Amino acid sequence: MENKNLLAIANEFGSPVYVYDSSKIISQYNRLSDAFKEVKQLKLNYAVKALSNLAILKLINSLGAGLDTVSIQEVELGLKAGVKPKNIVFTPNGVSLEEIEEVSSLGVQINIDNLSILEQFGTKHPDTPVCIRMNPHVMAGGNSKISVGHIDSKFGISIHQIPHILRIVQNTGMRINGIHMHTGSDILDIEVFLRACEILFETAMNFKNLDFIDFGSGFKVPYKSGDIETNIEEFGFKMTKRFNSFCKEYGKNLTLGFEPGKFLVSEAGYFLAKVNVIKQTTSTVFAGIDSGFNHLIRPMFYNSHHEIINITNPEGKERFYSVVGYICETDTFATNRRISEITEGDIVAFKNAGAYCFSMSSNYNSRYRPAEVLWHEGEAHLIRKRETFNDLIKNQIDIDIFSKTKETVS
Repeated sequence: MENKNLLAIANEFGSPVYVYDSSKIISQYNRLSDAFKEVKQLKLNYAVKALSNLAILKLINSLGAGLDTVSIQEVELGLKAGVKPKNIVFTPNGVSLEEIEEVSSLGVQINIDNLSILEQFGTKHPDTPVCIRMNPHVMAGGNSKISVGHIDSKFGISIHQIPHILRIVQNTGMRINGIHMHTGSDILDIEVFLRACEILFETAMNFKNLDFIDFGSGFKVPYKSGDIETNIEEFGFKMTKRFNSFCKEYGKNLTLGFEPGKFLVSEAGYFLAKVNVIKQTTSTVFAGIDSGFNHLIRPMFYNSHHEIINITNPEGKERFYSVVGYICETDTFATNRRISEITEGDIVAFKNAGAYCFSMSSNYNSRYRPAEVLWHEGEAHLIRKRETFNDLIKNQIDIDIFSKTKETVS
């Protein structure tokens, strides 16, 4: 998107505001699909937790992708967006048997990641096909908080517990139609990913009636100019060759599944905020914006990098700024970052704001969550209104019991 488009959106819809470029989502989907074009059966299930706006889900659905969901609410959003139940996979962690049963009743593919629920569900619903999430005991990912396939992770059933799984399957007579893994996010080294895949291939040979193998996702996207990223084309070539070979060994053409989230939407997103104040101290120049980690928590949570540009003055002389928010705690988006000279009232744009940004936002400090806008075929479409005071209090119940307390005290 061009700066003039972003400025026009900020002027029309106010700030802060999230903007998503549909063309980038489409191109990323096509890029991933093309990397595995030699696979006979490929299924890409978008990870809804990355960005769950209904308009985004409808766009994803129109491309032919399914959905990877982690809560019954995400399943309901997918159904609301018109996605067919058979194209939705439910991969929760630590949820109740009742929630899994409720989702299953909707016709959604169930993915179970612990022995206890697997046995309970198989005993009650032996005729319902189930996918099993395995833990390959592989440390991968760009941050310890997003590495989920290592030995101490709460996710998945350990590969060393396969005998327990087989015992449950035999005792219940349940059908396992898929196996799954997800090692983490921001995976750069494709050899680590391929090594984990080999573990899953070996595991798959224990189950004779599989329809698919889901290898998760976690592909790294670039966060700044010249940044490194997962070589999807190389990975696609190597993985396709190995998967096709495995299918021959298995004696059946299985579906190859992935669940991209960040890969599809991260680079499509921009977060626009207005600079409220320039504050110079003895050692730092702060640019304080009309937002905070209540709207974009990733820098404070993951130490993630978001490139920040001054779209009001993009060609100005560069100076060093620490960009901070208005939350009354440490609320830093960037420290000593080179940005074109900023004056109060300028609009700054955060890049890579499509994934895990709005979806992790909150009303902390009783602030409103911002609007969301979709930029599609040269037009801006409002896809979520900015919250108002009524949104803050709509579920609160105003009780009148304290006047009696005051009388008693008096």
